[in-house]
Order: sequence, then structure tokens, then C-alpha cells
Amino acid sequence: MKNYLLALCCLLVTATASAKTLNLPDFTELAEQAGPAVVNIVAQDLADENDQTGPNPNDELFRFFGIPNQPQNRDRVSGGSGFIIAEDGLILTNRHVVDGADKIIVTLLDRREFEAELIGEDEASDVAVLKIDGKNLPTLKVGSADDMKIGEWVMAIGSPLSFENSVTKGIVSAKGRQIGSQQYVPYIQSDVPINRGNSGGPLINLKGEVVGINTLIFSNTGGYMGISFSVPIDVAINVATQLQENGVVQRGLLGVGIDDVNQAMADYLGMKKPMGALVNQVSDGSSAAKAGIKVGDVIVSFNGKPIKTRQTLPPVVGSVMPNTKVNLQVFRDGKTIELTAKLDALGNNTQASLNNNDNDEVSSGIGFTVKALTDQDKERTGEETGVMVAAITDKDVERANLRVGSIIKRVGKTPIENLSDFKAAIAALDEDEPLVLLVKQGAGNTFIVIER
Repeated sequence: MKNYLLALCCLLVTATASAKTLNLPDFTELAEQAGPAVVNIVAQDLADENDQTGPNPNDELFRFFGIPNQPQNRDRVSGGSGFIIAEDGLILTNRHVVDGADKIIVTLLDRREFEAELIGEDEASDVAVLKIDGKNLPTLKVGSADDMKIGEWVMAIGSPLSFENSVTKGIVSAKGRQIGSQQYVPYIQSDVPINRGNSGGPLINLKGEVVGINTLIFSNTGGYMGISFSVPIDVAINVATQLQENGVVQRGLLGVGIDDVNQAMADYLGMKKPMGALVNQVSDGSSAAKAGIKVGDVIVSFNGKPIKTRQTLPPVVGSVMPNTKVNLQVFRDGKTIELTAKLDALGNNTQASLNNNDNDEVSSGIGFTVKALTDQDKERTGEETGVMVAAITDKDVERANLRVGSIIKRVGKTPIENLSDFKAAIAALDEDEPLVLLVKQGAGNTFIVIER
């Protein structure tokens, strides 16, 4: 027995010494400092008082028990987290936390409650800015995601599963992640445990600086699986500043289609290693075209920032305001050349009225824009007729599975040869009539129905 106790004591001493040797971080002081600036958010979607819809007599619960399955005029409530960045009550959170809310209640750690005003929201970045009426409120210091390193310790505070002001910790797993079709947010990936309710809360480094907004998880079960994603604070602050000053968010547009450079393409081009964004399309009249960018160029640097992969380029372009002059380095014919471009505005030059000619891109309030097929498009796709989807501006269209680059061949029963045909077909539809499109996506054709 003595030997057993002696061995156990030795193990405990060894474990303690090992922990000290590893110098594991202590999050207690960090949690105490940051906690008061993190808020709980309740978003209420108030029911229409005039909606007096009663129980459905055909409902099974009503027929057997006289109880409606779901009251029709019931408030909807959702929740999440946020954090204060200014002493007068400016708060950052995720857009999806407050989307569609009629009333937003913010609760501080000291139990004070405020009704918040929605200053602005941006769907592309999933960032929203709120304002509460307060003075000398606790705030979080804003850092920079650019300064973070892979493997760095970070901490999250939020309201997972409605457990307010819960603290979790982990490390940065990766930076610059793209999720789905979202091109303009280089997400931070971490293994910090995040669950439903953490959305909108801060990701904090060991200096006590907020470096991201905790936004989403990848999961097969709906619970935490070790992969969490956060919007970089640099992106969020840029969005917040624009929403406060202008009410809208503007993003720069270069006007190129891009691919990754694989090893085979790098060998073909004479590059030392695969890197950069390979240009596979240059839009007519775009910033890129005016700058002299050509199909086959590899963009390796944008305004001094290295472009390592295709995914690296869109976020850095989108972070620059339209009409800004930027410097680019492109690899062409075995050497790197310098170019200067003046950026267009994302969404402005990709939308035009129905009075434009066939060389323009067209939007008519349908949630996406189309453009005429160029000779390059025809050669690349093998299609001589139709129009190409240039941009998608509505989430419902995205959910219908229409993709940028798809070729629309028919609207309803009307064949589409060119932009004029498309304009006429859209104009002939009733305002609320669904769009039934025959499109070429990838190697085959498919029908897509978009409800309006």
C-alpha cells in the first residue's frame, strides 16, 4: 500500500511539473476581463395581432383532443451573442442572429437589459451592427486576424444552448477558409467548442483582443465536432464602419474568373511551385481588362499581399473600396510583371436596366445578373447560344442551385439565343410568376425553378 501511494504521489508531482514545463495558458484573468463586454441577444419576431387564424379542424391533435398543433399568431424568438466595441453601446454580432427581428433585447453580464437599434446588416459577411443607449460600458479591444498564427490559443465567450456567458477555449486551426459560395470572408477555423447560441460572440486572443466573430460550425449531428469558423474582425470592422457611415457595404471588383494552379499547370507555365490565381476569364470592359490582365495570367500579388491560392484573391479584392487604384503582380510568359488596376464596384457594374444593348450585363430584379457569351465563353463551354449567369444577388436564387457561370438556354418554353431574347422573356412574365430555367451547369443541362 505504501508503495502504491508513493507511486501515485510521484505521478501527481510529475504531471504538475509537466504542466508547468508546458506553460499552458491560464484563461481565468482573460475571462474576467472580457466577460462583461459580451452580451446575450434575444431577437423577437412579433406575431401579427390581426392574425386570428384558429385551429385547423382537420388537424389530428384538434380532432382528438380539441388542441391545435401550433398556434398561428405566436411570437418567434431566437437568440445568440454579441460584444460591445464602444463605450456608448455599439455592438457587433452576426446578421443571422437578428435577421427579421421586430425587437432586439440585449442583456449584459450584470443583468441590465436594453432594447437595441439595428444600425445595419450585411448578408455577404453575416455581420450586423447594433446600438444600445448606454454610457461607459465595458468594451473589448479590437485586434487583427492578420497577426494570428496557426496553433495560437484563443477563447470564445457566448451563450451556447442558452447558457449565458459560457467560456470555451482552443487553438487556431487554419486561416483564410472559404465556406460554400461565400468568396469575400476568409474565415478563421479553430477547434474552440462552439454551439447554437455562440453565434455573434467574440473569438479572443491571449492579449484580450477580439480577433473574430464566431459564426458557424460544420457538423454531421448538429452539435460541436471540433471544427468552428469565425469572421475575421478586420472584415467585421470594415463592414461596421461602412454601415455606420453609408448604410451599405461596397466591395471592389476586378472582373476576372480564376482557377487554382495545380502542379501540372505550374510545370506548364514554368513556375517553381503551384501558387496564385490562374485567370480563366476577363470580363469585357472590366477593371482587369483595362489593366491589361489576360487569360492565362497568374495573379501572384494584390496590393502587396501574396496570393497563394484562388481562394486568397476574392477577399482581398473585396476589402478594397471601388475606384481605388491597386498594384498587381502577374506571372506571364515565365516572368513576373507589374500592373495597375482601378477597381470597379461589386454589384454596380454587374447590374443594368433592361434598356441596355447586347454587350452589357442585365438585371431586372430577379435576384441574379446575366451577360452575353464572349468568344472565350463559347470556346470554353462549347455553347454558341444562351446567356451566362454573371452574379447572384439573392439567397433564394442561390438556394435554388443556380450558379455563377451557368448558361441559361431557355426561360419557360422560350429558347434563349442572346441577351435580347432573355430581356424579352423576362419582360413577358408576370411579376410573381416563377422563373423556370433550362441551364447548362457542368457537363449537362438541368431545369431550375426560382419562386419569386
